[in-house]
Amino acid sequence: MGILYDDVVIIRQPEKDGDPTVITVNCPDKTGLGCDLCRIILFFGLNIVRGDVSTDGIWCYIVFWVVGKQRTRWSLLKKRLIEACPTCSSASGISYYRSQSHPSNPPDVFLLNFSCYDRKGLLHDVTEVLCELELTIKKVKVSTTPDGKVMDLFFITDTRELLHTKKRKDETIEHLTEILGDAIISIDIELVGPEITACSQASPFLPTAITEDVFNLELPDLAQRGTLRSDYVSITMDNLLSPSHTLVQIMCQDHKGLLYDIMRTLKDYNIQISYGRFTTKPRGKCELDLFIMQADGKKIVDPNKQNSLSSRLRMELLRPLRVAIVSRGPDSELLVANPVELSSKGRPLVFHDITLALKMLGTCIFSAEIGRHLIGDREWEVYKILLDEGEGLSVGRNKIEEGVWKMLMGWE
Repeated sequence: MGILYDDVVIIRQPEKDGDPTVITVNCPDKTGLGCDLCRIILFFGLNIVRGDVSTDGIWCYIVFWVVGKQRTRWSLLKKRLIEACPTCSSASGISYYRSQSHPSNPPDVFLLNFSCYDRKGLLHDVTEVLCELELTIKKVKVSTTPDGKVMDLFFITDTRELLHTKKRKDETIEHLTEILGDAIISIDIELVGPEITACSQASPFLPTAITEDVFNLELPDLAQRGTLRSDYVSITMDNLLSPSHTLVQIMCQDHKGLLYDIMRTLKDYNIQISYGRFTTKPRGKCELDLFIMQADGKKIVDPNKQNSLSSRLRMELLRPLRVAIVSRGPDSELLVANPVELSSKGRPLVFHDITLALKMLGTCIFSAEIGRHLIGDREWEVYKILLDEGEGLSVGRNKIEEGVWKMLMGWE
C-alpha cells in the first residue's frame, strides 16, 4: 500500500481561536506506535484533548486533537512524527512503508560543561534552551561554590544528530551564551566515550528508606500529595462485547501526558490497540475505550494478566510521577521520579518543569543530579534537587512540593 510522504502526517490548524489543532497520522501499524507519537507530542509541550485510533493490524489511522503553546514549531513536529512511523522507501513519488528490520545505534553522548555566576532561575533558562534546540538531557550534575559560582555538567544527546558538526555546536553555544549573558565564565561541548558516560552513572540503587517511604510502589488507599484521587480512576475489562478483543474502559482525572502514560504501559506489556477513543470531559475528567489484544492476536482472558495490567494502569493514573521533599541533614532535597519505558526512553520535559516550578516559587537550587535507579523491578529516572537554604526557603516545603507536582501535572 502506498501513500504520499507528506500525507503520512497532516496537521490542520483551527479555524477559530481556542479550537484544537488536528493531527492525522496514516501509516503502517506497529506495537507501541501510539506511545511513540504521544511522547513526541508531549515533548513539544502540547496536550491531547481528544484522540481516535483504528488499525487492521497492518495499517494504522490515528487522529489527535491538541492544544498548547502558540509558538509551537509545527513543521518540526510533523517531521518528528513522520520519523516515528515505520521506515519507508520511495518509488515514483509514492512512499511505501516497511517495519524497521533492526534497531538504530544509540545516539552519541556529548558533555556540555560550563561555569558562570549564579542567579535565580539560571538552571531553568539553560534547560529551556536545550529543549528548544532538541537536545535531550541524559544526566546532569550541578553544583554551587561558596563564592556564588556554578559548575554545570550536562550529558546530552542530539535529536537531530548534528552536534558533532561545528555549525551545530556553535549554534548551541551561541544560544546558551545569549541566555547566560555576562554571567558566563567558560563553556565547552565535547563528545564523550562510553567510559566517561559509565563513570557519570549514578548508583543503580537508592537507599531503602527513600524507596520505601517516598516511592512506595503499593497502590495508595487515600488521597495524598503526589497522588490523584482514587475515586477519579475506574478501570473495567470486558471480553463479551467483542469476539476478538478485550475492551478496556477507563475513567479518570486528566493530567499532562495522560495518554502517554496509558500508551507507555500498553507498549511495555506488548499490547496492541485495534480501536480506541479518548475524550476529555468537563471538570477535568477523561474517558477512554480501548479494544486491545495480546501480541499473539488473542484476548486477555487470564485473570492474573488482567489484574496485572489493570493494577499497573491504575498506578500510572494515580501516581504517574513521585514527588517528595526529604531532609538531608539540615538541608531539604526535592526528589522526583518517573518510570522509564522498557525501550529506555524517559518522560519528556520533567527537568524542564521542575526547574520552572522552582523558578516561579523563587526557590534557588544548590545542586542537582539526574540518574537512573532500580526501584522494585523497574528502572526509574530520579531527579535529586538540593535546595539552597542559605537565607531560608522562600516558601514552605509543602508549598514547594505542591507547586512542583502541579507543574508536572499541568495544573499550574
